[in-house]
Formats: sequence, structure tokens, C-alpha cells
Amino acid sequence: MENEKKGFVTIVSGLPRSGTSMMMRMIEAGGMPLLTDDVRKADEDNPHGYYEYEPVKKIREDPSWLEEADGKAVKMVFQLLYDLPRERQYRVVFMRRNVDEILASQKAMLGRLGREGGKASDEDLAKIFARKLQAFEAWIKQWPCFRMIHVDYQEAVRDPQTQAERVSEFLGGLRIERMAAAVDPSLYRQRGKL
Repeated sequence: MENEKKGFVTIVSGLPRSGTSMMMRMIEAGGMPLLTDDVRKADEDNPHGYYEYEPVKKIREDPSWLEEADGKAVKMVFQLLYDLPRERQYRVVFMRRNVDEILASQKAMLGRLGREGGKASDEDLAKIFARKLQAFEAWIKQWPCFRMIHVDYQEAVRDPQTQAERVSEFLGGLRIERMAAAVDPSLYRQRGKL
């Protein structure tokens, strides 16, 4: 299945720190090739790697990288999906995570980098995230070139087998046991109640 053309591009998306790197690792373990470049190296915040691909950031100016993305998975921040050409087919695995955990994870990462966050309060940031996600959800439903599944980060850590089954069914037959085994619960550091 590794080299089989699937007829669509798999996109792993969500807010930053929502589990997108974990999902990329699961999909890779399941047997789907990834489109990554290893420019951003693994570190304490993502010891298994970030699974990023720099050209996605310039999707509006240069979408030519999509030619090599068919049948592969690529990670994109959700705001970049607005700029994807509509003549292709996309399967979006959208990661969800409690916003308080996202904000705590971002603060921990910025602290380790010796940087401060913005001036907005956590409450204001949570409202901004909620508005942006609501607008995105309404927008993506208008375009038949997108199919999307939501995966809750907390659920993926708590029950990786079930979430691996869901993602495998959505993407068309990945190796479920390997996907589930790729989840590293020790990296769930800013956590609410499981």
C-alpha cells in the first residue's frame, strides 16, 4: 500500500499543539507515506519530530508541491487550507484538543524557547480560536473536494485503537495495530482529566 496512489491528498490539520504531529506519526506507522522535509528538527516539545513540510506555508503562491502529495499525508495549519486548489480531492484528519491544554502547551513550549506569548489573555485567545474554528468548519462544508474527520487528542491517547480504526476506515485501510502503537502517552504533559 505504501506506493499506491489514493486519488486524494491526506491533510493532518488543527490548531498548533493539538496533536497533529502525533497523528502524522500514527499515519506513517499505518503505512501511508508522508510529505515532510525535516527542516524543523525534533526537540523537547516534539521528541518524535514535527513532521512539517516548509512549502505548505507558501501554498497560495506556489501549489506545485501538491503534484508529489497524492497518496501521501502532509501537515498543515488549518488556516492554510483556504488556499488549496479546489480541483483536487482532500481527506482532512482534523485534530481537536481542549483549548486550555493547547494554551498551556504553547506557553510551556515558548518558555523552553525563552520567548513570551502575546498580550492577549487565555480567555481572549480561547474565544479567538473558537471563532476561527467555527468559521473554518462552516467554510469547509461548502466544498465537496474536502472530506473531514475529527479526532480528539485526549481520546487518541486514552484509546488509540479505536481512533486508529476510525482514521484507517476514513483513509482507506491502514495498519491499525501499528497506528495505535505509535501513540506515546508520555508526551501528554499538559492535560485535563482523561
